[in-house]
Amino acid sequence: MRLTKAIHSDIPGLTELLKTLFEQEAEFEPNSEAQSSALSKIISDPKIGIVLIAKDNEKIFGMVNLLFTESTALGSTVAIIEDMIVLSAFRGEGIGSQLIDYAISEAKNVGCKRITLLTDIDNPQAQSFYQKKGFMKSKMTPYRLLLD
Repeated sequence: MRLTKAIHSDIPGLTELLKTLFEQEAEFEPNSEAQSSALSKIISDPKIGIVLIAKDNEKIFGMVNLLFTESTALGSTVAIIEDMIVLSAFRGEGIGSQLIDYAISEAKNVGCKRITLLTDIDNPQAQSFYQKKGFMKSKMTPYRLLLD
């Protein structure tokens, strides 16, 4: 297994991972065309973010993506973890831990001062995982407005 930044030829495998992720989440649905388009934009422009993957030969079995923005509160670049998934057959092998460590390292490398993520409220396993990696529950509550 190796950890690396995704390239355009990885998009079909990443889209399959996102399909698996979005089938598990209450708020999202898989849409291969939308996911492929977004991944292409992220991979094409490192100012938008980076997609980090775990792969063996050509099989991708884990990913995490970081999106970058500027924080007025911190006066610096911050990151948002938009998606994180490891295929169920590969969970428990430390791949998720390695991907998060890689993401934290890459965020530091680009000067980020904070990483924010959302996880399902009914997924205590994910919450425990992130807490073990040093993430703390925010006192802020997320709200969304979906635009057409």
